[in-house]
Amino acid sequence: MTKQIRRCPWCAAPVPDPSGPGRPRRFCKRSHRQRHYEARRLAAAQGLAPDEVLISRAQFDEWRDRIYLLEAALEDAEQDLGDAPTLRDYTEAFQTLYEAASRTRAFRLEARALGAE
Repeated sequence: MTKQIRRCPWCAAPVPDPSGPGRPRRFCKRSHRQRHYEARRLAAAQGLAPDEVLISRAQFDEWRDRIYLLEAALEDAEQDLGDAPTLRDYTEAFQTLYEAASRTRAFRLEARALGAE
């Protein structure tokens, strides 16, 4: 059975296992706990639900473009592997999918409090 890694709700960094008695830590840093608290309060004041997220238009456009490229690579692979594919066809399809997935995986959204620039 694999042990689930706890992640900081603010930055998604792994949170170390507790070394002693007491409640396990939720945040990797005290400042992240404070930023998370501030962000929750500002979001509530703006009428946002706890599961809603705001991102900039530029970040949304970049994410949408990467997802589109991944979908296009998948469609290309499906067409290329349609009838009697060879080993070379599989290799090329895998390389195309891997490149598109790598670009998508490299995309990161950084947590910020509302109003922080």
